Amino acid sequence: MIKISLVGDIGSGKTYISRLFNAPYFCADLEVKKIYRNNRKCFLALKKIFPKFIKTFPIKKKELSNIIRNNLSNLKKISLIVHPIVRKKLNLFLKKNKKKQIVILDIPLYLENKMNKKNDIIIFIKTRKKDVDKKLKKRQNYSSSMINILRKNQLPLKKKQTRSNHILTNNFNSLIVKKKVKILKDKILNDRSSS
Repeated sequence: MIKISLVGDIGSGKTYISRLFNAPYFCADLEVKKIYRNNRKCFLALKKIFPKFIKTFPIKKKELSNIIRNNLSNLKKISLIVHPIVRKKLNLFLKKNKKKQIVILDIPLYLENKMNKKNDIIIFIKTRKKDVDKKLKKRQNYSSSMINILRKNQLPLKKKQTRSNHILTNNFNSLIVKKKVKILKDKILNDRSSS
């Protein structure tokens, strides 16, 4: 099984590109949403630490944003509760798909949390900041201050790029991106089979 992880800026199109590989894919953001919606244990743990903010189950995104805005170090406290649950789900996903040729991992803090293994293939999604910002502004709960907080929590883009095996430029033209993904997928499979 080849593990391919996509890294890049917030809003660079990682989730969209993940799907284009036509392979099993794990999206950490989707898993986190499910955890906030369905996991009572997580809710109780967060409520215990942040009783002033966490009021009702399922957990609301607005409540979490307020916790982080109140004190930036709270992001780490939330992560300490949520990340182990996400890792468990990731391990189940990898176990379930171990016979597959490739799997795609869309995990925002993949490099930051040192989740990458030696044989993993890392693809950096390169975008223009103004294109990304334009897309982010269209999001329903867009908050530039929250985006900046999250960006500060990530490795600089240059560092992510240098630690990647491949660079895929996303100009947000779906036809071009589909072609690029197909070429890159074929290249990765050919490189692996010939090594």
